[in-house]
Amino acid sequence: MFRPEYDPDFFFHWTEIPVRFRDLDPLNHVNNALFNTYLEEARIKFLAEVGQMQSEFTDGKTFVLVKSTIEYLKQIKYPATVLVGTGIGEVGNTSITAKQGLYHKESKDLLGVAETTGVWFDMKNQRPTRLPDIKNLEEMLID
Repeated sequence: MFRPEYDPDFFFHWTEIPVRFRDLDPLNHVNNALFNTYLEEARIKFLAEVGQMQSEFTDGKTFVLVKSTIEYLKQIKYPATVLVGTGIGEVGNTSITAKQGLYHKESKDLLGVAETTGVWFDMKNQRPTRLPDIKNLEEMLID
């Protein structure tokens, strides 16, 4: 899996997430399940900024997560703030693969990386449907 050094221009979208005390497990670091929550929150904020997706949400279309791969590279301790970078790796007819990196806001250490695939899904018909045309797609792509 990719392991990008921190570069504010590498990812198309950035989300800042404060670590909450309740995110800690008995080992006193952020539980691995919370990495997924941080990544999900960042993907939702990313999608909210893609206007073509937003207009189709109201028509009953949404992403259904079909694959998630996370590599945990370093512990996240409290207190901290995490920066999550999100971009697009691949685009199919009905699917998008997102690439994400989690960084410590202060040190810029890479804490984890993820690749997730979502299928654009028509809730009314209960089946995958073609992705809408996405403006500025080239800006969102990660090589």
